[in-house]
Amino acid sequence: MAPEFISEKSKGAGAAKSDSRIFEIDPLRDPRWKTFLDGRADAAIFHRPEWLQALKSCYGYEPRVLSSTPPGEALANGLVFCEVQSPLTGKRIVSVPFSDHCEPLINNAEELQALLQNLMGRVERGEQRYIEVRPIELAMQPTTAFAISQEYYLHRLDLRHSEEKLFRSFHKDCVQRKIRRAERESLRYEEGSTEMLLKHFYKLLIMTRRRQGVPPQPIKWFRTLISSLGSKLKIRVALLGETPIASILTISDRRTMVYKYGCSDPRFNNLGGTHFLFWRAIQEAQASGVVEEFDLGRSETNNSGLVTFKEHWAAKRFALNYWRYPADAAVLGPERAITHIRKFISVLPDAPLVALGRLLYPHIG
Repeated sequence: MAPEFISEKSKGAGAAKSDSRIFEIDPLRDPRWKTFLDGRADAAIFHRPEWLQALKSCYGYEPRVLSSTPPGEALANGLVFCEVQSPLTGKRIVSVPFSDHCEPLINNAEELQALLQNLMGRVERGEQRYIEVRPIELAMQPTTAFAISQEYYLHRLDLRHSEEKLFRSFHKDCVQRKIRRAERESLRYEEGSTEMLLKHFYKLLIMTRRRQGVPPQPIKWFRTLISSLGSKLKIRVALLGETPIASILTISDRRTMVYKYGCSDPRFNNLGGTHFLFWRAIQEAQASGVVEEFDLGRSETNNSGLVTFKEHWAAKRFALNYWRYPADAAVLGPERAITHIRKFISVLPDAPLVALGRLLYPHIG
């Protein structure tokens, strides 16, 4: 049984709700959260207040952290999540929305069990429809009531090598030659977070999402990320003359650079624009002397093209499983609907396709 959960009125940035062992805090207001993250090697950009603020500002998701640490003491553990409240997909807890992964920051199985049981109690009382947790390393054996809901691969590239050694590790035909082709074509490279670069990126994103049969994320999401993340975020664009042909969005946090979004104009894919951008990002990360890892993000296990692309960069593959409670909780609403309208999406003009994205994404999480 889940431990009894006793509501309390919030008195500032400390615990808003608690039981005899578990306390809930607001990571956007409680300064202990940032201090705690700075001391955890397993903390990622998706735990950070900047990312959580973007989720709240754009989609209205309220971030919370559960911890066994009482108010006023330095945090010893924490599980961050957002409550997604949608009339179409129901109320649910996700750790955390639109993030590739988000490890529970705990020290042992007993801590994890206590935090998860607290959330499970909310489902049992009918307050939430289900819980989804997205760890990288953690298997959920302590709570067998959780089951794998989605399976992905995560690829990471170790940057702690010389530039020459890294380049030689890439696939000779599919990466090295693509980079050299881009250099021969004298592609222009621009980076930053200006409105013009965002417009280049978003135009290419619409093309890419249409090919994939899904609507693009709202442009507000990217503007919010730029505002929240500041210099951690970069939009990188490859141009042929004045024409943008490929773009990627990366986020840097401490020792890791994360590849989060990528898009291209398929008419120019033979010029190696995307490979050119990846190589520039890798060179910059390595030259910083701080970044040690390039996180290439998640891939669906059946997307052999994307998986192969990442492995051509000599990136190491890891299993990435999402866990859900209850195990039989069904996917409702827009998440399921998108799979039935892919052909329709592929022929939509830009304006209604963008409008569809604005309508659906707040309900997906």
